[in-house]
Amino acid sequence: MTPAGYLAKNIRTEAGWLENDVVEDIWSVSACLSPAFCDFVPYWRHNGYWLFDSPAVIGEIAAEEGVDLSGMRMFYYEVHGEQFDCDAGTWSVFAREASLPTRVQIPARKQLEGFDVVSFAAQTAPECSPLSCNGLARDIAVNKHCLLATLEEAKTLLETGCFKDCEPGPYRVFAIHTVTQV
Repeated sequence: MTPAGYLAKNIRTEAGWLENDVVEDIWSVSACLSPAFCDFVPYWRHNGYWLFDSPAVIGEIAAEEGVDLSGMRMFYYEVHGEQFDCDAGTWSVFAREASLPTRVQIPARKQLEGFDVVSFAAQTAPECSPLSCNGLARDIAVNKHCLLATLEEAKTLLETGCFKDCEPGPYRVFAIHTVTQV
């Protein structure tokens, strides 16, 4: 897994619509249901994974936007080095956006919370997380944060067609960590 960066998110805690008694909140990489702390793209301070190299950069942008981060959760992400094309049924290496400097600061402490499968049709920023966005968690076992337990499980679900026709692909697998210290 490759360090991809950080993002502060406003977590959606109402998940009854998902029809899954296990899910309490949505910790997906996607911003569809649990949005990012603000519209950060116009600042062009994100890295080549369209995340942030450190929580400090997020704090600076939040201050400029007048956003209070105290009620948000800070996540640290790692990404699997290959993406999956459901139509071709193949894995291929992908690269971060090389024009954006990427120097991710590894957190001193991190807690692995699970894995998310995310669409990347535009090959830049994370798009949709079908477990939550498309409701696949109704039929796929997930944890209370709507995440998968292992990288192997995510890969197997992709390879066996569980994500086919959910969103335009390819799909990338992310490890989602909570951080308390950086």
